[in-house]
Amino acid sequence: QVQLVESGGGLVQPGGSLRLSCVASRSTFSIMTWGWYRQAPGKERDLVATINRSGSTTYIDSVKGRFTISRDNAKNTVYLQMNSLNPEDTAIYFCNVGPRPSYSWGQGTQVTVSS
Repeated sequence: QVQLVESGGGLVQPGGSLRLSCVASRSTFSIMTWGWYRQAPGKERDLVATINRSGSTTYIDSVKGRFTISRDNAKNTVYLQMNSLNPEDTAIYFCNVGPRPSYSWGQGTQVTVSS
């Protein structure tokens, strides 16, 4: 059973920044592609960014240039640096393998962008 533990969310003003972290209890972490997903109120959960074993990344158009996904294989951790946040980024953020999630979801971390 893989456990995914997300952290780092919070309340931030428009234009602010947050750094999310996700620790995965998976011994094969380093060879897997990981993704960050988000679910806004009343909407489906969507993929936001991925990073593969080589460090290559993908992003949805709305976060390109603002978000950066990275990983630390020694810590079994994937990060999401979020800059220039706007209210449309408000959501619960989750991590999972990407681009198609296959593990049970963690509790996520709430990001709220509001003045």
